[in-house]
Amino acid sequence: MSPASLRGLGLEELLEGIAERRTRALARALSLIEDGDPLRERLIGSVYERTGSARVIGVTGPPGAGKSTIVDRLAQLLRQDDELVGVLAVDPTSPFTGGAILGDRIRMQSLYTDPGVFIRSMATRGAMGGLARSTLDAVDLLDAAGFGWILVETVGVGQDEVDVVRCVDSVVVVTLPGLGDDIQAIKAGIMEIADLFVVNKADREGSDRAVRDLEMVLSLVESRSWEPPILKTVASRGEGLAELLVGIRRHQEWLQSCGELERRRRSRLRLRVENLLKERVLVAVDEVVGLQSTLDRAFDGHEDPYAVAERLFNAVGAAENGS
Repeated sequence: MSPASLRGLGLEELLEGIAERRTRALARALSLIEDGDPLRERLIGSVYERTGSARVIGVTGPPGAGKSTIVDRLAQLLRQDDELVGVLAVDPTSPFTGGAILGDRIRMQSLYTDPGVFIRSMATRGAMGGLARSTLDAVDLLDAAGFGWILVETVGVGQDEVDVVRCVDSVVVVTLPGLGDDIQAIKAGIMEIADLFVVNKADREGSDRAVRDLEMVLSLVESRSWEPPILKTVASRGEGLAELLVGIRRHQEWLQSCGELERRRRSRLRLRVENLLKERVLVAVDEVVGLQSTLDRAFDGHEDPYAVAERLFNAVGAAENGS
């Protein structure tokens, strides 16, 4: 029996609550997704036809850049336009509980009581790219619930952690003056994924230099049809956030007009299916031949990894044909 059944939560009850944007139902549905509950697949399958309308914005950048404050201010501006806003704040995972450490619902107190905003902190649980493994399922739930804007705040970015671009429609990269070599901290891989750059805490010394450095590095990137704007903000005072929202809206319009939105969402679907296939293949290998025991024997026999992978793949195929 699944945890959902133990709590007396039937699928129909959850679906009804999601459709009506009930906070309790949304929170429990997201918990099922994060916990890998067996009800998850049926849940996403039931709501998926109602997805595709939300604008999904990723906000990423180094720790301490002010991402949470920017997300908070953007959500406030969107609420002034009577938009419904979902916030998924992907936090580092606690090594003790497996849960999110920082808890953006505490940091975003100004939004916490707004019925038009739903905020959820999610743990990365070891996933690369600064995104929780279940983030895309969570986006689907909020999309199906009618939230027109979904803001995904990531833990931060490293050289190889750029999967965020495949999970959102628009990517906002936030930096700030005074990080030392600012551009070195964000240039590897990030220059290619950013749709908008934000130099936050622009009241600090060095903000103009940070803008110039970004402009210089961008000039070295191959020309593309969308040139990322570089905006200055002081998020703690709300300065520059209206201009940032205008920039995001313009990027959304560009995505729609040139077909890039469809391309990105096709890529997002492929990412999800690939990840699901990888998980299922690993489970099948373990069930058929015992993954760890096979690896132990291969290590003892100094067998090369290509040969091991081929043998495991063939074993699963033979088991499938035999069934």
